[in-house]
Amino acid sequence: MPSHLSADRSAAQPPQRGSVDALISQTRRLRGEVDAVRRDAPVDGEDPQGRWQRALCNLAMHQLNDLDEHLAQLRDGPPPVPVQPAAVPAARAVPAASRRGSLLSRVGSAEWNLLTDEASWSGELYQILGRDPAAPPLTLDELPSLVVDEDRPKLTAMVTDCLIDAKPIDGEFRVVRPDGGVRTVHMMGEPVLDADGSTASMWAVLRDVSELRRSQRTVSETRDSLQRERHIAQTEHRLAVELQEAVLPPWRGSLRFPQRGAQTLDLTARYLPSSTSALVGGNWYDALELPDGDTLLSVGDLTGHGVAVASGMAMLLGALRGMAVTGTQPGQLLSWLNQLLDASVQPALGGAVCCRYRPQTHTLSWAQAGHPAPLLFRNGTGRALAAPDGVLLGATSGAVYGQAEESLEEGDLLLLHTDGLVPREWRSPRSSEAESGGRTVAVQRLLDLAPRFDGARSAQDCVRMVVEEFGETEREDDACVLIARVGS
Repeated sequence: MPSHLSADRSAAQPPQRGSVDALISQTRRLRGEVDAVRRDAPVDGEDPQGRWQRALCNLAMHQLNDLDEHLAQLRDGPPPVPVQPAAVPAARAVPAASRRGSLLSRVGSAEWNLLTDEASWSGELYQILGRDPAAPPLTLDELPSLVVDEDRPKLTAMVTDCLIDAKPIDGEFRVVRPDGGVRTVHMMGEPVLDADGSTASMWAVLRDVSELRRSQRTVSETRDSLQRERHIAQTEHRLAVELQEAVLPPWRGSLRFPQRGAQTLDLTARYLPSSTSALVGGNWYDALELPDGDTLLSVGDLTGHGVAVASGMAMLLGALRGMAVTGTQPGQLLSWLNQLLDASVQPALGGAVCCRYRPQTHTLSWAQAGHPAPLLFRNGTGRALAAPDGVLLGATSGAVYGQAEESLEEGDLLLLHTDGLVPREWRSPRSSEAESGGRTVAVQRLLDLAPRFDGARSAQDCVRMVVEEFGETEREDDACVLIARVGS
């Protein structure tokens, strides 16, 4: 090795130990905090956010480990430089205990003398490459024999640029160890010039970055997977919204049934999306003027979210309209909807209320399937209608649904809503008794609006009051509300 290079290295002063120790302490404290985040990350293999979080934490841990080890080597100084190339390198004589837990197991050094064609490797480089420490180090001509075929041109170009153009080396390549294992090595080096400015030798530090690159690939693959899943989710959301908008009644203001004649119903409905989920659920509302002058009113909700649920809702609502036109009564309608849902390819559960209003007699016939009963408001007070028997749609084959009748008066207001309208914390049950009590609280919050409804001019004003009361609430599910006001 040229004398001026030895003098330069010996003249380099080590950094202050106190400053480096402080950096090491900070790094280890940060590593502990990242490790805590990693342990708290979700372990569900199907959760893309959890996979992304774990991958980033693992990458950060690798990089912090490397930083800790780099700082330790900076504090302890460089390893001994071999003097006799033919002998076992001096670094290999360092006791194993002094290297335990340090960077030396993953960073090695080498120097190739162009004048004598001699090479010297540190013991750590032998470990990285899986070579026998008793074997002579490979020359620059022999080094490519360890490298995978597709990476050899890269190594050759780096070495050529260094030796001919005196450019520094900074690049990676993969090597195949004698045991068949493939490791990724990052080499940084520089030419050593003699007195006349020509290249006398090449010195390099080689670092095993296999684990780091593996973690980076995991992060990249997880990011790509997450982006694909987000794209799929966005597409499904758009399709679900379009399907929902195509199926639900297009009216947004007030509607009057029948459109001609007396004894009209003043109708308004509103769909309220979830405030905690971007997914579209299976809620619906509907009002349909039937051929005989009656009016069909319904609200319902299929469990779940997404395109499959929205398409199931569309199927049920289409079937409900078609069967109602034939004159089928509410109890029988729900029984047939239950059979339809029970026979569908994708099993699902749903709740629904189906009402048929006859304006000539002001009579309301209705049935329910595991769903909140309609609320009737009259003269400033309100009550829930007594519900006939009826289980959730899709819960059991051959279910029979009871039917009830209620006489309405001019000025009466009927409110139908799905479960998601009322916040879950108001009705979060842990038992059947708790569920009953929770729903009582939820219903009471709606019944408390009775005095305000009594002073309202239209059904649209009443819906606006409901939205003001519940629309800004953090709901875990989407919801529908439909209000019908009986006219003269």
